[in-house]
Amino acid sequence: MSRKTRILILGGGFAGVEVARVLERLLETREAEIRLVSRDNFLLFTPLLHEVAASDLDITTIVNPIRKMVRRTEFIAADVNSINLIEQTVTIAHGVDRHIHILGYDHVVLALGSVSHFRGITGLEQNAMTMKTLEDAITLRNRMIAHLEEADPDCSEITRDATLTMVVAGGGFAGVETVSGIYDFMESAVQTYPNLSPSMLRVMLIHGGSHLLPELGPELGNFTGDKLVARGIEVLLNRKLIASTPNDVTLDDGRVIATKFVVWTGGNTAPAQLAQLRTESEDARVLTTRTMLVEGHPNVWALGDCARIPDSNGRYYPPTAQHALRQARVLAENLAASLHGQTTRELSFNTIGQMASIGRRSGVAQILGYRFSGFTAWFLWRTVYLTQTPTMGETNSCCFELVSRPFLFQR
Repeated sequence: MSRKTRILILGGGFAGVEVARVLERLLETREAEIRLVSRDNFLLFTPLLHEVAASDLDITTIVNPIRKMVRRTEFIAADVNSINLIEQTVTIAHGVDRHIHILGYDHVVLALGSVSHFRGITGLEQNAMTMKTLEDAITLRNRMIAHLEEADPDCSEITRDATLTMVVAGGGFAGVETVSGIYDFMESAVQTYPNLSPSMLRVMLIHGGSHLLPELGPELGNFTGDKLVARGIEVLLNRKLIASTPNDVTLDDGRVIATKFVVWTGGNTAPAQLAQLRTESEDARVLTTRTMLVEGHPNVWALGDCARIPDSNGRYYPPTAQHALRQARVLAENLAASLHGQTTRELSFNTIGQMASIGRRSGVAQILGYRFSGFTAWFLWRTVYLTQTPTMGETNSCCFELVSRPFLFQR
């Protein structure tokens, strides 16, 4: 009796989980052994992280246990330490004591996502928060509360300005949504502190480009900037953060801003475990063919945020959730086809659209070439996310909160 094909999926985000789910449908139990390795035992709905940080959503509404989402896949909660492409093994660290396991594979799927790229900026990694994980969102929320508590007593009057200055660096989707969430939370919460007022808050967004949300173009980017400024958020364009200390940040024009609160959303890169496959591009993602096989490796596949997958125009698919889900379905079909001796197909997918919330029931969106802004875009952003997770279990739990909470529980 022939041995089952060993398929090892690394990463439990949108891409990795969906690959496992589709492979379960395409392959018989006798054909393949499917394993999925992820540090977390849940799928995190990352587009809504800033909502948790701002206390607009409960934590349980954006996580879904992976074991409930897969049936025949063996799930292993572990860190991926290294990948040996020659021996076809992966070394993982598992359990409380992080003991080492070595897993063999016949096909490996790289879906490890991305990590924050600090671009060599002095002190940034040591002093800035990020918005990549559930822990990040919780840390951000706790820090906002801690800064309010620190600033309120009379003894803090001298350092109050710096304590209540919040800086977000990076004006893409994550930066815009994060700074909006910070401002909404702080503006509401500060009113419960007797010695503080909203006028004492200073919330800043620093962006190196000429307009925010470069993915949506200058029209919606400028609209977003104007909306944020009108609300009281300082937006600094064509400026870069060049240094960070525990007490301040320095910009490329020489300006020094006193702050103990910095959030970095200015770039991502592929994780270190993929160093042997990473490209020389700024984001260092793994280059694949259009079928999502890694160049030069007939049994190594890659997708999602860690992969550079070319489209028909010679560009690369952006690292977003909608693309990760589509890539996962095609990759799983191709992997199954390769096992069955069938022809694989190239990924072909046009972006449906992109959306961002900018707070106070306002948003921006570009859907099928049409641009929206204001309440319509915000409501569209909220409702579209109800259908974006691979299973409906998590969607049902957050449906009421996403659509109705802003109307029923206004700050």
